[in-house]
Amino acid sequence: MVSLAWISLLVMVSIGFERYLQKQENPNDRPAEVLTADGSTAVVKLLQNRQGHYIAEGKLNGHWASLILDTGATNISIPGDVADRMGLKEGIPERTRTANGDIIVFKTVLDSVKLGAIELVNVPAHVNPHMKGEGVLLGMSFLKHLDMNQKDGALTLRLKQIKSIDSRSRY
Repeated sequence: MVSLAWISLLVMVSIGFERYLQKQENPNDRPAEVLTADGSTAVVKLLQNRQGHYIAEGKLNGHWASLILDTGATNISIPGDVADRMGLKEGIPERTRTANGDIIVFKTVLDSVKLGAIELVNVPAHVNPHMKGEGVLLGMSFLKHLDMNQKDGALTLRLKQIKSIDSRSRY
């Protein structure tokens, strides 16, 4: 009985420590859906992880994905395995330049991309069969529609209020 109690305690400590480490890697598990006081603008506030990156859970075509904000990426870049699980079709092949050199990726358009209260439709992206892991790079095809303000280890994202951009229309 004592052995069983010790084993149970070790399992609980292990699970708790694993959750702690996950929170350190991604402190924005499910970003809060916040609107401004007048309800007109979607706002999301993200915290930096221990490495100084902004990672958050979001939805691509209704599927949950781990999004890594990357202002150096032109488009949203989806690892091939993640795209397969989402049922995304690879479009026209395109050569692109990465930090590791030139590669071939496949164009696609996401029906919707949602990060907290911010949602855009028909967002250009590409499937990168060379990319490993579960993280999706959230590039400028999404981020260019947001105002970004970084302060004290937090990043506030606000949907731009420009008449030519409608978060629910095609662009």
